[in-house]
Amino acid sequence: FFLNLTSLFSSLCFYLVVITLEEVIVSKLGDNATLSCIYRGRKLPLENLRVYWQIADDQEECSVVHALISGQDNESEQCIHFKNRTQLFWDRLENGDFSLLLLNVSQSDKHTYKCVVMQKTEYTKMVHQAEVVLNFAASYSQPILSGPIRNSDSTGEEVTFSCRSGNGYPEPNVYWINKTDNSHLPPSELKITPHDDGTYSVFSTLKVKATSNMQIECSVENKILQENLSANYTQQKQNNGSSIESHKNLEKNGRGAQAAGIISVVILIGLLVGLTCWLWRRRSSKLVSYTGNE
Repeated sequence: FFLNLTSLFSSLCFYLVVITLEEVIVSKLGDNATLSCIYRGRKLPLENLRVYWQIADDQEECSVVHALISGQDNESEQCIHFKNRTQLFWDRLENGDFSLLLLNVSQSDKHTYKCVVMQKTEYTKMVHQAEVVLNFAASYSQPILSGPIRNSDSTGEEVTFSCRSGNGYPEPNVYWINKTDNSHLPPSELKITPHDDGTYSVFSTLKVKATSNMQIECSVENKILQENLSANYTQQKQNNGSSIESHKNLEKNGRGAQAAGIISVVILIGLLVGLTCWLWRRRSSKLVSYTGNE
C-alpha cells in the first residue's frame, strides 16, 4: 500500500511538471518573436534529449517547426515554411531554456505552438511541454484628420471631416469624439482595406452640424498593442474673412516697404557715384593748374 501511494505521488508530480500555462506572444509583422519554453527541473544532459517545436492548432501535413535530437538540430522533418527561420538559444539549453526564436514573422505564422521535451534513458519519456499562442500586431500610422474650411456663414450647416491611417494590424476601432463634451459621434462612413502584406488601412468620415467653436477628435485604437492614436481639429469662427484681409494688407505693406528699401539703396549708390566723380574732377583741375605754373 505504501509503495502504491509513492507511485501515485510520483505520477502526480510528473504531471505537475509537464503541464504549463499557455503564454500569449505579441509580435509586430516582420519582427522576430521568441516562443518561450523553460524547464525548471533538474539539469538535463543534451545528448539524451529530443526537443520538438510543433504547430498544435492546424492539422497540416507538416507540423514540425524545429527539432533538436541528441544536442543537434535536425532539419529532415522541418516544414519548408520555417527553413532558415528558427533558432534555439544554444547558450541557454543546458539551463533548461528551450525557447525558440522565430525570424521575420508573417501573418501565416499565427498559430498555437507546442514545445515538447523528451528524455531518452532506458526508455523515452516526456519531461516538459508548453504551448504558446503567437499573435501579431502592427502600429497604425499617425491619423491624418481633415476638416472643413469655415467662414462666418457656415454655422448650422452640415460639414464633413475625414480621418485616415494605415499599415496596422489587426483591424482597428475608430472613434469620433466631440471634445467640447467628450461625447462619441457615430461615423458617417468607415472603410477598412486589407493589403497584401496583411496590414490594413482605414478611412472614416464624419458629418455634423457646424458650430461656432468645433473641437473634433479622430481616434484609431489597436487593442492588441493597447495603442490609441488621435488627431484633433479645433477652429474658431472667422468674422467676414477679416483675417484673410489682414493677411493681404500685411503682404501689401511688406511689398511697399521692400520697394522703398530698394529705391533708397539706388539713391545712396547714385550719391556715392556723384561724390566720387566730383572729387576726381576737382583733383584733375588742380593737377592741370600746377602744370601750367611750371
